[in-house]
Amino acid sequence: MKILVAIKRVIDANVRVRVRSDGAGVEMANVKMAMNPFCEIAVEEAVRLQEAGKAREIVAVSVGAGNCQDILRTALAIGADRAILVETDLETQPLGVAKTLRALAEREKPDLFMLGKQAVDDDNNQTGQMLAALLGWPQGTFASKVEPVDGRVNVMREIDGGLETVSLKLPAVITTDLRLNEPRYVKLPNIMKAKKKRLDIVKPVDLGVDLAPRLKIVKVAEPSKRKAGIKVESAQALVDKLRNEAKVI
Repeated sequence: MKILVAIKRVIDANVRVRVRSDGAGVEMANVKMAMNPFCEIAVEEAVRLQEAGKAREIVAVSVGAGNCQDILRTALAIGADRAILVETDLETQPLGVAKTLRALAEREKPDLFMLGKQAVDDDNNQTGQMLAALLGWPQGTFASKVEPVDGRVNVMREIDGGLETVSLKLPAVITTDLRLNEPRYVKLPNIMKAKKKRLDIVKPVDLGVDLAPRLKIVKVAEPSKRKAGIKVESAQALVDKLRNEAKVI
């Protein structure tokens, strides 16, 4: 089984994000960047499948600026066999990325496409679903367990009511959730080996894809600060405040 894993470069999850003074976005200057945590889980799961003898090749792919090479090298250090960067200076949005990944899937012919369920910067949770629709492949989203069996893959997924297991015919698209696994610590020897692994760089035009943004951010603002709580003397007083002050009932 050949697996393609899509990854995204985002602000490190441990960094406090600050809104720019003009409200046009968040502050990116001199901010530590890293692989999206959900994407890292997808890479880890692909490597575990390979270690279990269920996968023959893992290809890490990313769409973005040239500095995305650092997260691709991280994926190679985790265990991916090679990497592809679709290099662009344009803002990447879910539909454009999904079309790019579809073009790569048509070129690479994978049996399985794995992605993080969402990126922690925009929280769109759209790319995996769009990719499955464009390819016409079955999809298993929010995966907490992945088990390939005889040309199919069983995916246990998290839903509001608990857990649901779906059986997908390969090729398929899977998006990974937090409970799927815990990514391994990358050791220095593997980081050094990753520098020698193959990393191809292509342009969107080579894939016949237009990545021009179709969405525009109007304004970014900090969430409003929560007011301190108060105590009430009775249930009637609580109902009165909910109705007349909070206006939620």
